[in-house]
Order: sequence, then C-alpha cells, then structure tokens
Amino acid sequence: MKKLVFLIFAFAGQACIAQGDALLSKAEDSLKRGVSFFHSINIHGGYVYYVTTDFSLRWGEGPTDANTIEVQPPGTPAVGQSFLAAYRSTGDEEALAAAKDAAHALIRGQNELGGWEHTINFAGSKRKTVSFDDDQSQSAISFLMAMDQEIEDELISEGVRRALDMMRTSQLDNGGWPHKYPEQGNYHDYATFNDEGINDCIRVMIEAYHFYKDERIETSLRKAARFLMISQLPPPQPGWAQQYNEFLQPAWARTFEPPSVCPSVTVNNINSLIDLHLALDDDAYLEPIPDSIRWLEEIRLENGKWARFVELGTGKALYYDRGRIRVDTLDQLHPERRTGYAYETDLTDRLRSIQKRFEKVSGLGGGEFNADDELVSEERIVSLSRKVEAIIASQEASGAWITKDDRFKKKMPSGVRWNGQYEVMDRISSAVFNKNVFALCEFLDIYRQREN
Repeated sequence: MKKLVFLIFAFAGQACIAQGDALLSKAEDSLKRGVSFFHSINIHGGYVYYVTTDFSLRWGEGPTDANTIEVQPPGTPAVGQSFLAAYRSTGDEEALAAAKDAAHALIRGQNELGGWEHTINFAGSKRKTVSFDDDQSQSAISFLMAMDQEIEDELISEGVRRALDMMRTSQLDNGGWPHKYPEQGNYHDYATFNDEGINDCIRVMIEAYHFYKDERIETSLRKAARFLMISQLPPPQPGWAQQYNEFLQPAWARTFEPPSVCPSVTVNNINSLIDLHLALDDDAYLEPIPDSIRWLEEIRLENGKWARFVELGTGKALYYDRGRIRVDTLDQLHPERRTGYAYETDLTDRLRSIQKRFEKVSGLGGGEFNADDELVSEERIVSLSRKVEAIIASQEASGAWITKDDRFKKKMPSGVRWNGQYEVMDRISSAVFNKNVFALCEFLDIYRQREN
C-alpha cells in the first residue's frame, strides 16, 4: 500500500513538473512585478508592516508615520532578504537595487553602539539602545552580512564590522545576551531566551563565523554554547527558562512572565545546540538534548498543547495577568492577555522535527534512505506548484498583493486597555510579500535544478 501511495504521488509530481515548465515564465514575471511594486512604496529605502492601498495609513507595532521604518521582522531586513532572494533567483537588477536601498536605510539608522531598536525614525535622533527582542538587531545584521557577500559596498562592510563588534561587546560574561544593551537596570539586563533572543544572536554569530572565519567569533560562540549547557535546569525538569538573572536563576521579566521552565524555549535551545554542534564540531553540545526531549514529551497538557510557563518544582501550567495576578486557567485571563500572548501552544510538529534532526546529527539512523522523505518531497512539489498558481492569481495588475478585509486589533487610546475591539480594512502586508516572494523563488529554484 505504501509503495502504491508513493507511485501515485510520483506520477502526480511528474505531471506537476510538466505544468511547472509552463509556470516558470509566469512565476518569474510575477516575482519581478511584485518586487517592483513593493520597492515603489519604500520609505527612505525601508518598510513597515502594513500600508493601506492609498498609502495614507501605515502600521508597525502600532500606527506610524511617513518617516518611520520597522527593523523588526517582517519589516526592512526581512523585506531586504526577500529582494535579495528575488535577485538570486532571477538576476533582476531592480531587486538588487531594492535590497541595496534597504541595506543603506538600515545603516543610516544604525546607532553609535552598532545596533538597532525596533524602528528607525529618519526625522528624529538615533536611539542609544540596542534591542535583541524579536530578532530586531539580529535580523538587520543577518541581512547586511548577506549583502556583504553579494556586492562590494564599503558602507555595508563597515556597518557589518560595527555590528559584529557590538555583538561581542554586548555578550554577557556568562555567555548569553541581554534583552537590551547597554545596561538598563532592570529585567532587560537578564540573559533572555524569550522570543528567541539568544537563539537569534547565536544564529547571527554562526553566520558570521561561516562568512568571516574570525577567531573572535568562534570564541563568542563557544561562550554561548557553554551558557546553554550551564543554564539547563536540573532533572526532573531539564528544560530552560525564558530569562536568567546574574545568579543564573530563572527570573521575572514583565509582570505576566514568571520564573518557570518553558517548553517552547527548550525546543529553541535544542535547535541552537544542534546548530552549535554542526558549526563547531563538538559532540558535547548534544549531551543535554535527550533528557530535554523526554521532559517535553512528559509535560504535554490534556488538550494536546504545551503551557508556555511550567511551574518550577510542581510541573503545573502557569497563567499570569498583568500585575503578577495568577489565575488557574487560560479562560480566566483578561482578553488582552488571552488573545495577545501564547500561553498555550502546539509544539507537536516542532518536537517531531527536532527529534528527527537530533537523530540525524547524532548518527541514530537519520542518515539512511527513507522512502517517506521522498514521498514528502513529491508532495511538497505538488503543493508548491498549486501555491504559486494561487499567488499569481491573487496578484493585482500593479504587482501588489492586497489582503482584503484584513482584521486587526484596534489601537486603543493611551491608558485604555484593549478589550476585544477590531478594525477591518484592505491592507498591503510586508509579511505576505515576503511569504509570496520566497514561495516564488523556491519554485523557480527547484524547477531549474531539476532541468539541470
């Protein structure tokens, strides 16, 4: 039966490949038009999250103005990466020019410390704080390094050098990175895994090590690896917390983020340990992983999800509202917390993925041929072709992709807590643009590889 299913998908894949030949020119045209349109709506070379179709309203984390761009994904660095991917897939010079404009916008907004906060305001002064929250400085550095590999540009090279110097300077003595730099005198100084802060720092330094082979970067990575090893909590809860104080203790951050063991953080850290093992060729970085995976399997909630926060010692799920007000269940939280923060998540696919990845890198059978992998590959080809057809069909003549009747949280006046209010309007989304560009690029790359 399994062989029959495989053959069915194989035939479907071959049919789809034939259709893909006809789709190639349409996909490339769609990609070029999409890039050209999105480049035309830049602000000083950068981008926000959303704009209305008449460009009269803009949003980042909230409503913004015509002099402000977003650094945090899916803003300027993420859009720049999309332009760069489009250039690599098509050779379109406008895509490269758009990527260069985005890179220069980031460099103009790079502060004296060598990093960024989540926005750049070209009409105001540069902020003197570096944020590692939500992949802000990290995404900017990743994009600039990618551009540094693609073109010769002294401004970009110098921006990368300053940023990497900042990464080494801001790294804590224990090997982690803080939420913000320099010291703020509060929880922002703690080594912070929340929102993949340290994980994104590790990713950036691995990329830098790959590109520049600098011994100082290797030293930084080994410090980070040691921090992952020593910050793992002991059995019977061998996971990781969201943030650690200077005494390497799980600590409070915001008033709804208690000291605890965090399943999603643990998944992220397992992936980072594997990344470090591959980058530095050190088997010791794999040793904490089996216990962590077993713990993740044991603490699944009855509804099939995992709690964001697990109480130290007891293993109970923790739910906190603002003001450190603890409640017993998710339903008892205020709507602003219940809908705006992932207190429960489904980690099933991610856990399965890290198990397979760990087995492969540790030599536990992942290197053998697996027909299921080939089956999934054919499924992906069929699925991707259909996705590309839908992307092309949804594109406006202008090249824009418009999210019709987009529903989003209403921005409340200062001091008024959100309580379920929404707004609806047509908007142009950077996230949708990025997603569509990478799908089109993947399609073009796969079919051209098959032709060769």
